[in-house]
Amino acid sequence: MITAITGIKGSRFRRAAAVTVTAGAVLATGALTAAPAQAVTKPSIVAAGGFVMNNATGKSLYTKAADTKRSTGSTTKIMTAKVVLSQSNLNLDAKVTIQKAYSDYIVANTASSAHLIVGDKVTVRQLLYGLMLPSGCDAAYALADKYGSGSTRAARVKSFIAKMNAQAKTLKLTNTKFDSFDGIGNGNNYSTPRDLTKLASNVMKNATFRTVVKTKSYKAKTITKTGSTRTMAAWTNTNTLLSSYSGTIGVKTGSGPEAKYCLVFAATRNGKTVIGTVLASSSVAQRGKDATKLLNYGFATI
Repeated sequence: MITAITGIKGSRFRRAAAVTVTAGAVLATGALTAAPAQAVTKPSIVAAGGFVMNNATGKSLYTKAADTKRSTGSTTKIMTAKVVLSQSNLNLDAKVTIQKAYSDYIVANTASSAHLIVGDKVTVRQLLYGLMLPSGCDAAYALADKYGSGSTRAARVKSFIAKMNAQAKTLKLTNTKFDSFDGIGNGNNYSTPRDLTKLASNVMKNATFRTVVKTKSYKAKTITKTGSTRTMAAWTNTNTLLSSYSGTIGVKTGSGPEAKYCLVFAATRNGKTVIGTVLASSSVAQRGKDATKLLNYGFATI
């Protein structure tokens, strides 16, 4: 009986056992071997540039002209917020008096506005909501005037923009430069999908910023010249993904004649966060569609 087991019959038995083990191994690793057949197709977007990454690791998931410099529109305001939130001993409840210069600037540039009222006292926290939700260039001006250094408003604004560029250098955003506090540039305000995504990922580490950019609507209560309380009309977030894409947590829209339609976006699903940027899309609706495609692709490949 012993020889039978070690003879021809035995060798057949061992081969059968080996086949069984091999089949079991294939079944156990089926998810791995089946993956290529289920590969996700890289999406096509209208935007001239795009970038998506795994927010936790920084791993690139999608690129399209990701390092090409382009006008950024109001996505610039992400850096405006970054500079403010990086101030030492920042007091979010500090009050800023709204100046006529801020209002005049809005009118002169036909700029997006938080409709701040001259003479009102508005907190820094409220200004951040006014900056990021309705994309208020008046709020951006107020923050630049508050946190820049110098004896004149022009000097303070120049100082603030220098702080924006210093932050870009610190974050190694090598293809980024700012010449404005709000994106209404003077020909030298640009970034790339990769740089803006890296910037957004960094600022999203700040709890105040995260809270602001995921807020759909916000009503500020300001103090008037006479000391009474004014309830401002609600500021609505221009980021439509907050309503249309489940798991969206930010970040910022942008637009302009040169910039066209831009969106820096982020969403979290099943504990994973995908973050990215589209620059120079063709419309408000299309930048949302582009971002949705890239988020879906990001979550499928993360």
